[in-house]
Amino acid sequence: MSLAPQHLQLLKALLGQPTAPFREGRVRRFAEEVLQASSVPHFQDPFGNLVVGAGSRADYLRLLQGSREPVRVFIAHMDHPGFHGVRWQRAGVLRVRWLGGSPTRHLEGSRVWLADQAGFDGEGVLRGVRLRRDGLAIDTAEVHVDPPPKPRPAAGSLYGGLTFGSPVWLKGGRLYTRAADDLIGVFAILVLAEACFAQRRRPPFLGLLTRGEEVGLTGAVAHFRLNWLKGASRPVVCVSLEASRTLPGAEVGKGPIVRLGDRRTPFSPGPTQVLSEVAQALLPGRHQRRLMDGGSCEGSAAVAFGFATAALAVPLGNYHNQGLEGGPGCRGRLGPAPEFVHLDDVAGLLTLCRGLLEPRLPWADPWRKTRERLLVNAQHYDAWLRRG
Repeated sequence: MSLAPQHLQLLKALLGQPTAPFREGRVRRFAEEVLQASSVPHFQDPFGNLVVGAGSRADYLRLLQGSREPVRVFIAHMDHPGFHGVRWQRAGVLRVRWLGGSPTRHLEGSRVWLADQAGFDGEGVLRGVRLRRDGLAIDTAEVHVDPPPKPRPAAGSLYGGLTFGSPVWLKGGRLYTRAADDLIGVFAILVLAEACFAQRRRPPFLGLLTRGEEVGLTGAVAHFRLNWLKGASRPVVCVSLEASRTLPGAEVGKGPIVRLGDRRTPFSPGPTQVLSEVAQALLPGRHQRRLMDGGSCEGSAAVAFGFATAALAVPLGNYHNQGLEGGPGCRGRLGPAPEFVHLDDVAGLLTLCRGLLEPRLPWADPWRKTRERLLVNAQHYDAWLRRG
């Protein structure tokens, strides 16, 4: 299984876009350009999340009416842990605040990238790093920008994250990058949207590309607070797409993961069963199935707001740029390291997303096949039960 050349090119270009919590503008702009080129309708909700597959709130609400076939709402986030500029301390030295997870060791002297929404791009080095009180991530640091930018951008306009010589590179089947989480999910929704709107009969698809996930699922929560989905007269199934930390039984290169739940909650049994059957039909022996409790995802927010929810993930090496699995560019255990995924896992993710949009999946009775198997088995032992 492999990605089509045009999809690999799209993925590389997307992974080259700078992003951080609440600084997702350049990823969003890239996504909008891709969608416009493919004539896929889209719009921003009041919180700056990008809605894919509808051109306005009115179109969105219309799609949610009528039909027994559920609307599948695929959700991925556009941000990755990173920092915001706070103030210039002196020429070329920027005080920064970190948002989201991070490595906790070998940080002094680590290289970072910097950007702003207007197009500035630069690099620097971390100094004077202070961890949060819980010791689990960076709190504040200095970035020594080299060379010092002239003219100097406003400190508050700058944001950045860890860099490793190149935004993205391939080694064998692995793709190394500064931010796979969750631009892989964004990529999947863009490819899925293109495929949906190339069809004569469009499946009931919506995409939601969210902001600020790394600091508490804030973009998804803000969208759910709008109550647009609550007004649906047809069923709604939310599908969270993620790049998730590797765990035993959820390993890079062994296929996409049917995610049974995350650290906060299990997901909805019915939709998860439908997803499991799709995975077994399309990728027998080439997918994984696990409770992914190494972190939380937007599936938790969907469950908390009362939506039927399933989730898919691509196994992610060096989650949040922590040197958990090591490899090229890693500065040491728990030190800065590029994230990595396997291209076969990404291709498998696309396969399962497409499969979930097929018509006449057993959403209304997801346990029918299981029930039939249980009945056949029980009937075999009827005489034993009666004798007891």
